[in-house]
Amino acid sequence: MSAGRRWGLFEVFGLELEYMIVDRGTLAVRPLADVLLRAAAGADDWVEDIERGAIGWSNEIVSHLVELKTNGPAATLAGLDRAFHADVQAANALLAGHDAMLLGTGAHPWMDPATETRIWPHGGAEIYDTYDRIFGCQGHGWSNLQSTHLNLPFAGDEEFGRLHAAVRLVLPLVPALAASSPFLDGRFTGYLDARLETYRHNQRRIPSITGRVIPERLFTEAAYRGLFERIAADIRPHDPDGVLNPLFLNSRGAIARFDRNAIEIRVVDIQECPAADVAVAAAIVALLRRLAAETTAPLAVQQEWPEDLLADLLLAVARDGDQARIADPDYLRMLGLKERGMTAGEAWRRVCEQARDDFDLATRSALGRILARGPLARRLLAAVGMTPDRAQLHAAYRELAGCLADNRLL
Repeated sequence: MSAGRRWGLFEVFGLELEYMIVDRGTLAVRPLADVLLRAAAGADDWVEDIERGAIGWSNEIVSHLVELKTNGPAATLAGLDRAFHADVQAANALLAGHDAMLLGTGAHPWMDPATETRIWPHGGAEIYDTYDRIFGCQGHGWSNLQSTHLNLPFAGDEEFGRLHAAVRLVLPLVPALAASSPFLDGRFTGYLDARLETYRHNQRRIPSITGRVIPERLFTEAAYRGLFERIAADIRPHDPDGVLNPLFLNSRGAIARFDRNAIEIRVVDIQECPAADVAVAAAIVALLRRLAAETTAPLAVQQEWPEDLLADLLLAVARDGDQARIADPDYLRMLGLKERGMTAGEAWRRVCEQARDDFDLATRSALGRILARGPLARRLLAAVGMTPDRAQLHAAYRELAGCLADNRLL
């Protein structure tokens, strides 16, 4: 989102996709982000960001990760996957000379963060080193997680309060569509979305930074500034030189970015290809539109929901994905559903059917596959079972690399 202009609700969209860089043969992570960005920029020295028309590339905290993102606000999600796919192909072409390539999904299935983590050593290194000193970034919750960030604009307090209320209600359902990280350390974790399970613990030393992942009931900028002040006070003893900015420390599942008048949703695991990422984003937006318009429930009622109830539901859906049982009829009513109970997958099927006219044909097709066969984590478990060996995991994730290269769903 642009810091200069205030876009209204759902006028534009920002999408950020994080990819790991892996070896073409072994699929082991490769710390080549600086090599890739330098080659893409045609530069002799390292760079942090490059712009390639509609898509920009940038580094992240670890050197085996690269982020592709919309270069400014996009007017529509429709067709955005093709732009991302073109840049995936460009990145793969540059990495081919190093026997490397990009790979999606929310976490590498057998990476050992203790031995394979390489913190980005160039620009911003002081910030990353401070994070590492305080929290220890050689763990799955820091160095082995890849997500899709969906940025949605608001213009002023009224729109912020409306959007933030809707986002808080939708966050718990997201893993039922987007979970793609069932394996860590070569084993099934018991969670379809292990990325979220590790993410919620990775800054436990300072609880105010992540909270319960679901944001608190804050619906004005002034109220939200109080959260930044609390984070600033809590980090100060650990960061006396003020290297870390409380604005960026905030690690809830959705964060308010008043510097660019947007809310950034961060609980979405990246998928196997951009077509799936855009379809998941479109489904989330479709439900948020209805909530923000008060089609399903009055705004005042939406804003009453405490984070603890929503956080418990998020954890259940992170564990069981589409098969998580929602037994709270009041929550279902918030979504416009009258049943007293249903699975999270059934809830999304109903929501997407009601919002069918919001989707283009490509999105309908991708969503149809996800809703019929479950999120990517469910499909991976169906392919290799709950006790796969390394060879089975290698074969499955090599297929996923092909999905990314071809922009096709598993």
